[in-house]
Amino acid sequence: MTPWIPDVAPAFPDYFAVVPGAFPVLPVFAGLLAVLYIAGAVRMWVRRRRWSVWRTLSFLIGCALLAATTGLAVENYGYALMSVFMFQQLTLMMAIPPLLILGSPGTLLLRATPHVGMGRTALAVAQAGLRSRLARWALSPWAALPLYLAAFYGLYLAGFADSILGSTAGHIALEVAFLGAGVIFTIPILSSDPLPVRLSHGGRALDVFAEAALHAFFGVFLMMATTMLITHFVAPTQAMGLDPIEDQQLAGGLAWSYGEAPTLLMLIYVMHRWFREDTARSEAQDRYVDIHGSSELDDYNAYLQKLRERDIGPVPTFSQRVPPRSRRPSA
Repeated sequence: MTPWIPDVAPAFPDYFAVVPGAFPVLPVFAGLLAVLYIAGAVRMWVRRRRWSVWRTLSFLIGCALLAATTGLAVENYGYALMSVFMFQQLTLMMAIPPLLILGSPGTLLLRATPHVGMGRTALAVAQAGLRSRLARWALSPWAALPLYLAAFYGLYLAGFADSILGSTAGHIALEVAFLGAGVIFTIPILSSDPLPVRLSHGGRALDVFAEAALHAFFGVFLMMATTMLITHFVAPTQAMGLDPIEDQQLAGGLAWSYGEAPTLLMLIYVMHRWFREDTARSEAQDRYVDIHGSSELDDYNAYLQKLRERDIGPVPTFSQRVPPRSRRPSA
């Protein structure tokens, strides 16, 4: 099904209209994810097992945002305007994945899925995938960060976008790829689910810093470009009476501003978890020392005792002490 391509410049409310579109792949996927997650959360609550309401809200908001970004009229304007397409890409890669990952869907899957019948098979498949080499490679920084950056630099600068965006299937495939790249990049940074590899907090912060710097540079590059990087958007943008170069500069402004906001929030979250876990570890160590003592402190005290004995001689033990002088009898 060919989507309706608008030929009039949009006002802000126009983006939220419900209009005919192509097959709603991602909206249907978002609805399916929401239903499965709600079923798992309800199962936990019915069995009187704890499950965070905040995690549930985070995941469902991510599903709603995914359905809206690819299912409302903003999807149709994404076929005609580069700025709208950039907004969709940034939302799919940087805003939706953190909301989904903070919902801890992997943990919910392990806790809520029945361990008999089809549930046992689903758990076995999930655990096998988690332990696979493919998962270990895909979630490593050597794969996630280059894949994430290729969605910007490789797509726009290498000239692949025009050939892909020429068809409806290519447009939808790019949206699926954006979401997948965002999820793969976000999981090692924010996820508290079981993972085949887990980065240190310093490694997570470094990944976020690198992505933010390269992403900001891409936005500045778009704003300063004087020629169109994607000719696919020239004709439909001109049909709306808009300047394609100005629309491309607006896309760059979105990449530089709107794209950096989720990255900053992710960095703040990583630093907060780093501080909280270090504080908890330090407090636990202090409690252990109070109860069991510290071998390092005992060694240090022994060293000080040796220095003292060397300076003033050995300290007599209780058996070596001279008894107190008895009092003389009075005359």
